[in-house]
Amino acid sequence: MERKNYAEVLIDGKIYTLGGAEEQEYLQKVASYINEKIGILKAQPGFTRQNMDYQEVMIYLNLADDYFKTLQETKMLRAQKEELEKEIYSLKHELIGAQMKLDAKTGKEGTANKR
Repeated sequence: MERKNYAEVLIDGKIYTLGGAEEQEYLQKVASYINEKIGILKAQPGFTRQNMDYQEVMIYLNLADDYFKTLQETKMLRAQKEELEKEIYSLKHELIGAQMKLDAKTGKEGTANKR
């Protein structure tokens, strides 16, 4: 069974105890990210005058937006990686073919020079 780590974190001025398989530093990093998002939204004109339900939903929407953008970027990078791997395979195949032609040519020339 995996050991559970706990960390006290400060989120939006309140202390929470987070627990998980991740290290305490990671849990602190997550809390810091959430605080950064909250801070950005609170800096928007009129945000803090909205009711708490609205503020919370906006925070959730911003976090979900970051998640989906990152997911999309990850998919794009994976597709690029696959394309690059195909290109590398093709280039290696061409290189082997060229090397075989060169070997065949130098082998023939080598035989002709010996005669």
